[in-house]
Amino acid sequence: MVDTNMVVELRHVRKEFGAAVAVDDLSFCVEEGEIVGLLGANGAGKTTSIHMLLALITPTAGSIKSFGKDLQRCRIEILEQTNFASAYQFLPWNLKVWENLFVFAEIYRVKQGRKRINDLLELFELAHMRDRITGALSAGEQTRLNLCKALLNKPRLLLLDEPTASLDPDQADKVRKIIAALQKETGMTVINTSHNMIDVHELCRRILFMQKGRIIAQGDADQIMTQFGSASLEDVFITIARTPVLEKLEHELAKN
Repeated sequence: MVDTNMVVELRHVRKEFGAAVAVDDLSFCVEEGEIVGLLGANGAGKTTSIHMLLALITPTAGSIKSFGKDLQRCRIEILEQTNFASAYQFLPWNLKVWENLFVFAEIYRVKQGRKRINDLLELFELAHMRDRITGALSAGEQTRLNLCKALLNKPRLLLLDEPTASLDPDQADKVRKIIAALQKETGMTVINTSHNMIDVHELCRRILFMQKGRIIAQGDADQIMTQFGSASLEDVFITIARTPVLEKLEHELAKN
């Protein structure tokens, strides 16, 4: 029986790149309407996990379901309801801003696509740049344009990889508020990877900390800070990044 409340289900997922293991026995679920933070130091496996959820790469082992359906078998149906934005990926630079969005509106078969484009450009304060060549935009403007693209199809599942990394504090605050408001309005599910602990604290109701491709801690911000005896998520992040937490956990399990 399909659990319609479960948007994402990863079961014992492993991803190898040659001899390197990027994700190792990763299991977690995300319910409809959740905003989940996927955290960890560089190389923890966050981006690889996002790319597997986008079916850009295939797991070496394990299974991934979205909306209760197998991702590999129902890839197109699932991706029609999903979208993605990253501060580190850019749209074609030789197209105008509105042209880039129009291409993706056509790909996603967005109804009233031009109106949707105009509404999103207004929302992210880019309307005055609609006729500008995309390559002429600043890094922060490119980031906001990517967020416009990611919201074109009103996704049920929104995947974000460092969505505020190129933004100044003012724009980052505005983007967090936009995402929170849209989530509340539409009930979309969000998985957000970020090194910005303000993003995580303000947006994410649940946090999954990864190290060496595995989840080593999860809960809301307060639960995780209590678990690690830290006064802030940033302190927890530094502790996990600098301490071989996974090795300690495995050692304790071996003793028992």
